[in-house]
Amino acid sequence: MNKAFKLLPLALLCCATLAQAQMYKSVDPDGRVTYSDTPPAAAARQVEARPLPSASAGPSTLPYALAQAAKAHPVTLYTSDQCPPCVSARDFLAARGVPYTEKTVSSNADIAALRVAGGEAQLPFLTIGRAREQGFEENAWNSALSAAGYPKTSQLPKTWSNPAPQPAAPRPADKPAITSATQAPAPGPGMPAPGEVPPATGKAPPGFRF
Repeated sequence: MNKAFKLLPLALLCCATLAQAQMYKSVDPDGRVTYSDTPPAAAARQVEARPLPSASAGPSTLPYALAQAAKAHPVTLYTSDQCPPCVSARDFLAARGVPYTEKTVSSNADIAALRVAGGEAQLPFLTIGRAREQGFEENAWNSALSAAGYPKTSQLPKTWSNPAPQPAAPRPADKPAITSATQAPAPGPGMPAPGEVPPATGKAPPGFRF
């Protein structure tokens, strides 16, 4: 108990030091600029102080083993709507703590992209680096992830979030709407105005009906 009380002032002093950590920029009488984490001498002509950024203020990073596995064997999950096994697949990856990218399959272009990746008509489809897993089988997925070096228990930071799902095939950019500046030029002499039906000329071919 006494040891705890003796250590308490030291711990409070360390906390106060971290909370007040600053970087100082000073200019001495000779015009030399100095950067230091300690207050400059009183003889400095100009002093600027800025707080040092906190280490916990940056984005969450993955633990080393998990980061190495994700770099060497990135995981991609292909899913679709109205797919109960896809929901089970997401829950499984979240429980094991696997960072992954999700691609949705909802169009013919998405199906083509799925086939290029090695998948077939069955979803979910999982890629772990070059490994392929068709359909959700927990034991098979666990073995494949372990072989790729992913930890068996979750090591994801609590603040981690996977990217939002994206279509398997990138969608083409929407065509710009036609405005008055991009409309077709005014019709010339003898040409019908936009929306106007041109007058009929000659005779319709035999058997042709309007």
